[in-house]
Amino acid sequence: MKELEYPFDPSQLLSKRRRLRKELLADGSKRIKKKIAVLGGSTTSDVVKISDLFLLNDGIECEFFECEYNRWWQDAVFGNSELDEFSPDVVYIHTTWRNAEGYFPAVTSADGESERLLDECFDHFKQAWDALYEKFRCPIIQNNFEMPPYRHFGNRDIWDKNGASCFIAMLNVRLSQYAQEHKDFYIHDIAYTASAYGLDKWHDLQSWYMYKLAMALDAVPYAAHSMTRIVKSIFGKNKKTVVCDLDNTLWGGIVGDDGVEGIQIGRETAESECFEEFQKYLKKLSSMGIMLTVASKNDHENAIAGLNHPEGILRPDDFITIKANWDPKDRNIAATAAEMDLGVDSFVFMDDNPTERMLVSRSISGIAVPELTSPDEYIRVLDRSGFFETTAFSSDDTHRNDMYRANTQRAQKQSQFADYGEYLLSLEMKAEILPFSAVYIPRITQLTNKSNQFNLTTRRYTQPEIESASEDENTITLYGKLADIFGDNGVVAVTIAQIENGVADIVLWLMSCRVLKKDMEYAMLDTLVSQCRQRGVHTVKGNYYPTAKNSMVKGLYADFGFEKISEDENGNTVWKLDVSSYENKNRYIKVN
Repeated sequence: MKELEYPFDPSQLLSKRRRLRKELLADGSKRIKKKIAVLGGSTTSDVVKISDLFLLNDGIECEFFECEYNRWWQDAVFGNSELDEFSPDVVYIHTTWRNAEGYFPAVTSADGESERLLDECFDHFKQAWDALYEKFRCPIIQNNFEMPPYRHFGNRDIWDKNGASCFIAMLNVRLSQYAQEHKDFYIHDIAYTASAYGLDKWHDLQSWYMYKLAMALDAVPYAAHSMTRIVKSIFGKNKKTVVCDLDNTLWGGIVGDDGVEGIQIGRETAESECFEEFQKYLKKLSSMGIMLTVASKNDHENAIAGLNHPEGILRPDDFITIKANWDPKDRNIAATAAEMDLGVDSFVFMDDNPTERMLVSRSISGIAVPELTSPDEYIRVLDRSGFFETTAFSSDDTHRNDMYRANTQRAQKQSQFADYGEYLLSLEMKAEILPFSAVYIPRITQLTNKSNQFNLTTRRYTQPEIESASEDENTITLYGKLADIFGDNGVVAVTIAQIENGVADIVLWLMSCRVLKKDMEYAMLDTLVSQCRQRGVHTVKGNYYPTAKNSMVKGLYADFGFEKISEDENGNTVWKLDVSSYENKNRYIKVN
């Protein structure tokens, strides 16, 4: 929904919230359902209402629990029966500098007193986090702290041991250190959001005195938008790819008209430096695993020449595909998505031309098309939109570009073979399929929250749940890695089966789309059945729960040789396989 895309109009969101929510719920989108507990040290109702809009727009329909005003610590530490019954999927602690103010040192405090008070304040918050995590084992999102609206010491306040600004800065460092050391704990950087909004405007003291609002009402959508980026990322709703136009998007000018020497990129002018910085920003995204592609109306040789400009930052090799031709851009984007085995809803389209943006937005459902005005705003719009919010980061992410580039090479190689089996043999595939290993658990968790098309039950797991499954002697866990002559795909398949009374119930089976139709699913099944035989399991039970995206695996169990034993009115099916009669199906992959 356009009204919910950055840059948005906060007053419009607040005044039209009910209408927007009604339209979102009526648009027919399939959404995952989650429960979020909001524990606030200030009034949180408006934050919840606007967060609800952003999450609905991102495909997450939420039920919310709100604690009573400023009861966040008591509900966390001493418990709340309503909160216990609610059993949240995520806990968001919405506290502000005012909830730490009681620990501020006096301006005349003796040496060591400020450090003692800082320890007490941090321990106060930590007690709440530990109690919540012990009870719910779910992700916790904690606000850090914005700077207070006044400074008793003036500029000295940020470095004097008794300054409030110094205390908040050191407390925020403590929070960052805790987040680095604890999984499923995320910091909502409200300090940055408040600074970007402007502290004088953020601190609407009248709103605090009258309504106990921790921020100006018009600032609420910015805080809600920032926090919901974390929730969206936790549940795998991030974008993966930036599709770039070239002329007046990656450089100034038109390479076909101005020539390579005439385009603006580098440090010679203000305009050229602006484009250079945008390319640097994209290059950093690429190093984090965000994939770059090109869709440009240009002659291919001119596009390549522009990307090889001596002052440019991005080179042709930085892009997975380069579609530089005169075809409609929506057609080129669809072709790129097909080559990469990705849904178009994982793409962000960057183009300076409003007509091209409109055509792509109307033609491709689910693609993000941010509004680009002037080049100096490109980074701000892409950055603040939160398309690539990072809550989990693994080594596989840093190699994602290589993996998808290898995928396009595989597609080209496939075109050389008339027989698909011969093509698969030519890849010389090798798989590693083993029980969950600690080194891969972050990636396994990430996969469970991202994979949609090849996911039979669509269950989502937190990292502690994955760890618990790996330690359970009555659970079979398997991860699969696949490599071939073009490179290593990393961890691409995950299976979890729970054993009870000689039956292994597959509660999770998913696989990355980039290894579909390569026999990896058969290799995983062969290994699962082998594990079952070793444990005396006589039957494997499979479950398929249909969603808007996983119809491609509707017939997977039938293909495996399972027998369907039930189906309900919603299309949920249950299948079984006799272990004793099973014969291995993998033909093309060497395992372990």
